[in-house]
Amino acid sequence: MHQATKNISIPMILQEDSWQRILSKSTLSKESLLKFLNLKSHPLLDEKEPNFPLRIPTPFLEKIRPGDLADPLLLQVLPQKNEYIVSEGFLDEPLQEQEYSPVPGLIHKYESRVLLVTTQACAIHCRYCFRRNFPYQEHAQSRSSWDSALDYIESQPKVNEVILSGGDPLSLTDKSLCQLLKKIESIQTIKRVRIHTRMLPCLPQRVTPALCSLLEGLHLKVVVVAHCNHPNELANDTAQAFKQLKNSGVSLLNQSVLLKSINNEAETLSDLSEKLFEQGVLPYYLFVLDKVNGAAHFDLPRSEAKSIHKILQSKLPGFLVPKLAEEKPGKKNKTLLQSA
Repeated sequence: MHQATKNISIPMILQEDSWQRILSKSTLSKESLLKFLNLKSHPLLDEKEPNFPLRIPTPFLEKIRPGDLADPLLLQVLPQKNEYIVSEGFLDEPLQEQEYSPVPGLIHKYESRVLLVTTQACAIHCRYCFRRNFPYQEHAQSRSSWDSALDYIESQPKVNEVILSGGDPLSLTDKSLCQLLKKIESIQTIKRVRIHTRMLPCLPQRVTPALCSLLEGLHLKVVVVAHCNHPNELANDTAQAFKQLKNSGVSLLNQSVLLKSINNEAETLSDLSEKLFEQGVLPYYLFVLDKVNGAAHFDLPRSEAKSIHKILQSKLPGFLVPKLAEEKPGKKNKTLLQSA
């Protein structure tokens, strides 16, 4: 296991539109990944071409320690031989989201909020992703096809919050995002929009003046939920991105996934919470792994998760302790796990 590395400094890329160029070059070959990290090979690396492509943007890649086979950021994105092991209880669609999709591109599982699958594109492919097998082709969205989902939302008076997910909603251009957000804002019952994104630790250059201006100009309350799993993902570039969002009136939260050999130590998670708060982000959820096929090697016994969380509670003030939770198919709320 790894303790947090302090004071990582990553240079910012200055061009405001550079995020799209970085994104376009995020798909890598295994050979190029190894070469970048000064590795001749990796004992866990699968020799086959992965079904779930290798995708890592440069800002995240630069935070991986060269030559370190067990780097916690590398292990989140490395295609492993273990992905082909069939494990009992692991499914292609562990959350059965299709059952809660009244119209394509929309998931209505909770009474007061709905989730829009805005895009299948993501800046980074995390190997534990619970939507790695999601049938995006059945939920393909465009500016015109959003209308049916928005009509549905307007027909549900109890819904007051829209969650943008994907893929990653910040993979959309500012123009597309603006058009969607303005349509959501026009629905009178909607009070908040929540944007779930992995982009901030992976490609923080996505936070441009144009994006901040768009979010600041909305009448809706905007909440951005980042996805950071390890303190090494946070550096000067993320601090700048979070500051820009906060200055635009955005509320910032973080959710993490508890991952074996990556962040399953209370000390690492404590460092993550402290570093997030230093950068203006409040820890929100710590999820146990969704049991998706290909990710069993990241899973931990629930008893271990509870023990880690209990230690975390003793290390941190209550407002910095994320809620330990899991998502269970068929349940209309998150299930909180009580510490041992």
